Amino acid sequence: MLGFQSYWDAAYADELANFREHGHTGEIWFGGDVMENVVSWTKGLCMDICKGHLPNHVADADSEPVGRREKDMSSWSVLDIGTGNGLLLQELAKQGFSDLTGTDYSEGAVDLARSLADRDGFTNVKFLVDDILETKLDKSWSELLHYFIHNAVWSFQDYVLGLCFQACRSWWIIVITSCNNTKDELVEEVETLNQRRNAACQEPGLTGGQEASVDPPPFRYLDHVRTYPTFTFGGSVGSRVATVAS
Repeated sequence: MLGFQSYWDAAYADELANFREHGHTGEIWFGGDVMENVVSWTKGLCMDICKGHLPNHVADADSEPVGRREKDMSSWSVLDIGTGNGLLLQELAKQGFSDLTGTDYSEGAVDLARSLADRDGFTNVKFLVDDILETKLDKSWSELLHYFIHNAVWSFQDYVLGLCFQACRSWWIIVITSCNNTKDELVEEVETLNQRRNAACQEPGLTGGQEASVDPPPFRYLDHVRTYPTFTFGGSVGSRVATVAS
């Protein structure tokens, strides 16, 4: 059910009606505590990058020097894909981010997000109806916040492929939050995506003396949220959600 747009259209029609009648904001995916964790951690990560402290960074010839990155939160462009009611962007605005755009393929979600932003005074946040796999966006983004239930809507690889090749045209970060996968599983899928991309980029028809050019991998694991509550089951320690930046 969660993979069908009709499900989300109906869900957000109900939430929009509840907002208009009672002022309810609707559901916060993974809960308010997780959202606050993601926002504060994201700000810290961006601040570290601005200072030239890029976690797990391996320099290469084509890398943009980290020291030339933007100096404050207001100069980062943020795209929230599958924005829902847009509350994540409101929280980012409170932390100093100002170039904020949320997209969702459900028109009802976008209507709700705009209504909440107007009510709460975040009129600078932009919301657009857009399906990232068939996106019509033409702007470059420095940071992509991808907030979704893993495997419930699309596979990670297909979703991020659309994200990478259609929405991004510059140096950027992608932040993924999942309740179905561990941090290590998300990192493993990032590496799988790199391998798929390299295989797809191999030039056909090369003869013996020719070598295919291989671009640097589009994704490198940077960091993950370490402050979620943990629990132990079967001798393993984990948390109910995982957030990874690449």
